[in-house]
Amino acid sequence: MTEKPRPASRRSMLFGTAAAGAALFAAGCTSNENNDGDEANAADQAGVADDKPGKKVTIGFAGPQADHGWLNAITTQAKSRAKKYKDVTLEATEGSNDNATQVGQIETLINKKVDVLVVLPADGKALTQVGLKAMRAGIPVVNLDRIFASQKAYRCWIGGDNYGMGLNAGHYIGEQLKDKKNAKVVELAGIDNLELTRERTNGFDDALKSYPNIEKVARQAAEFTVESGQAKMSQLLRAQKKFDALWNHDDDQGVGAERAIKQANRDEFLMVGGAGSKRVMQAIKDGDSVIKATVLYPPTMAASAIDLARALGQGKGISGMAEFEIPASLTLYSAVVTKENVDDYLPIGFT
Repeated sequence: MTEKPRPASRRSMLFGTAAAGAALFAAGCTSNENNDGDEANAADQAGVADDKPGKKVTIGFAGPQADHGWLNAITTQAKSRAKKYKDVTLEATEGSNDNATQVGQIETLINKKVDVLVVLPADGKALTQVGLKAMRAGIPVVNLDRIFASQKAYRCWIGGDNYGMGLNAGHYIGEQLKDKKNAKVVELAGIDNLELTRERTNGFDDALKSYPNIEKVARQAAEFTVESGQAKMSQLLRAQKKFDALWNHDDDQGVGAERAIKQANRDEFLMVGGAGSKRVMQAIKDGDSVIKATVLYPPTMAASAIDLARALGQGKGISGMAEFEIPASLTLYSAVVTKENVDDYLPIGFT
């Protein structure tokens, strides 16, 4: 079977899919015979991305500066995944937290005429225009995690579930404290001007509504850094002489939070982390600290973004799905890692 050629444009891809659907419909209308074999053959001809070398694809990758464990893991995951494929060339930028610099880096990739772009914007809203520019230039964009302000700026979005992250953290804590009268919890959030932080808090608060015996008595917003985590946790500990559970949005800032907890010699509460660092998973496994769980925000999404970009560049769909094209969006699940399942998740923990 010959490989399906890559469509010349998104428009031709849409019309090609419509034509394929029309052909299947016509076959169904002109025969009473079972057409399962014909449909399976049509799906095979549509082509799905697999590990076998195919059409060569150059993928441009642009993300923020890797100054955080999770962001570093994003870059590492993307580069490692690209190396897996002999037909993929990855053009990666150095990464920047400055919006203007990142726009310039993406424009350079556009001028190089890469086949597909994978972009984790430092600020989705601020980089929307450069996403639109790439799409207008005929370069499909895989928008990673921090979403652009317009759906026209990307072909596919893949990212974590911030609301679900807070929801699952809240339900885990709720189940641990459901039999305790007048239970008190505190929250160490991330950067408050980010939508993702507000979504995590909203999910957490909504989960706690199911447990009338639990009250959230304090919240502090940190900055996803070790230093801010330590400072803000110290404030929480001074203000709250006793509480039963802590949810920390981010395992990196959790390093500082744990320092503050040890300095204060406090251990009367359980702690739930966020994102899924290897360090926190090991602490959960060892069972010798207040950390009892962490809620995943998997950096493996960057590897999946490379898979999606490769499929786009080759005009293919995804193995295991019936559709001829990749989805418009994929939201990853925020699993809760506990001592019972930590061995399953340790391999994807980030450092």
